[in-house]
Amino acid sequence: MALDQNVIEILRQVSTATLTTILLKKGLRNVWLRGMKPLKPDQPRIVGPAFTLRFVPAREDLATPASWASPISTRAAIEAMPEGAITVVDAMGVTDAGIVGDILCARMAKRGVAALITDGVARDVAGALSTSLPVWCNGVAASPSVAGMTFVGWQEPIACGGVAVFPDDVIVVDDDGAVLIPAALVSEVLAEAPEQERMEAWIMEEVGRDVPLPGLYPTNAATKARYEAAKRGQR
Repeated sequence: MALDQNVIEILRQVSTATLTTILLKKGLRNVWLRGMKPLKPDQPRIVGPAFTLRFVPAREDLATPASWASPISTRAAIEAMPEGAITVVDAMGVTDAGIVGDILCARMAKRGVAALITDGVARDVAGALSTSLPVWCNGVAASPSVAGMTFVGWQEPIACGGVAVFPDDVIVVDDDGAVLIPAALVSEVLAEAPEQERMEAWIMEEVGRDVPLPGLYPTNAATKARYEAAKRGQR
């Protein structure tokens, strides 16, 4: 599922911290994917639909270099990735076998994949960094994936960073990590997120004016009235 460009542009202006607050108010607590950091500092905030990959523990008859040429392989999965997708990889948190390296990252970048995020690790880091693919992962390792995992499929529900991820859920990832927006809630989040960002920016201005936090954050009725008045004054 391709995301409307307007959806992408709106969510690019919203921090993952704000999104977790909005989703918390809707009863969703487990939406931040644990154990992933930007492979390169200062990567931009990226928005896209999830394209999922799944690994299971290594089994010696399956996790072999020969499996890389199998119809069920990371190589085959990459050729199915649509432009603009964010690849989300369930690597079970394994940190001693890299799931992608320079060649796979280069091919994903060539196909227009927006980013890769995983609770596993990368390898061939110097080469991977030379591609234009933004990567968030749990570290680096020299060993290949088959040293610790078996690849079993793509575009199915996965667990990544302790979060249930379904294909086409929306992912927003920035310096604070990756947050999942369930596909069914995207419209609601879009309706609320820009206003939440505006209010928090105004609260920061109030903090700069030495306004005490009680009643300001979270806002009470009087503070909300001041905020609405300030908004009207800016129009």
